[in-house]
Amino acid sequence: MARISNEERYLYLKKIEGCRETIDDILQQEKMILAAIQKEPENAAYKRIALVDEMLDLSSHYIIISNISQSVLKNRNEDALNDGRKALYKGIIYLEEIVGNLVDAPFSEYEDKLAELEPINAARRYLLIRKMGLSIDLLENAYGDNTKWRWSFVDMEGRYAAVAKNILDLKKVAVNTDPRSPDYEPTVYHLRLVKQLMAQAADRYREMYELSTNRIDDFKMGIHFLDALRRIHMILGDRGEADLIKRKSDIWSAKLEADLRRKDDPVLKKA
Repeated sequence: MARISNEERYLYLKKIEGCRETIDDILQQEKMILAAIQKEPENAAYKRIALVDEMLDLSSHYIIISNISQSVLKNRNEDALNDGRKALYKGIIYLEEIVGNLVDAPFSEYEDKLAELEPINAARRYLLIRKMGLSIDLLENAYGDNTKWRWSFVDMEGRYAAVAKNILDLKKVAVNTDPRSPDYEPTVYHLRLVKQLMAQAADRYREMYELSTNRIDDFKMGIHFLDALRRIHMILGDRGEADLIKRKSDIWSAKLEADLRRKDDPVLKKA
């Protein structure tokens, strides 16, 4: 690594001054919102939505700091990126506290969690989810391909996919996907994104199982996301797509059972 001159260090610190001030302001705002939730738990969902927005903004400023470091000092600021990753996780957790973290479950099991979000329209929900997805993409790109955090993003993406699904009011899908509905466009785009995220999460968990962890739970999670995707297609009446995903899930489940037998059988384990 090239030696950093005093001039470069000074320029870097000057360039990140504004980001540091904004970060301090966001962290202070987070404390105030959390205190408000503790003091007045009513309408906590609205306050947590504000927290999600704050955490996404916080993450973006940490990424900016790392980008400035890359530009001025010729290396990434790993500490800033790690802080950005933690901020993103907090944003996801705050959203999970509103809509739950269930992956494959009937809508009836978590619809009561959406009651407080009733006044938040489809467009606002979709924009929040898009913003979260963009934040994750920016952070992954900032880390680069050869990062030790590569596989940790599988969990982040999976949890993101779950909240993206859970914040969508599936009870209103039939009405909101009518072209005459004012919520038609954001609902259609949100549904399209959720289906994409579910399929991607399933593939990523399978990939992590095959290439990294060899943990049965990771493979099971991949199948879990496939089953959740199938459930969505069933709700939408897409019988053909649901059947295709069911076949894929069955193939994966058969593969999982074969792997379990191999793990338990010392003869097969050596094969």
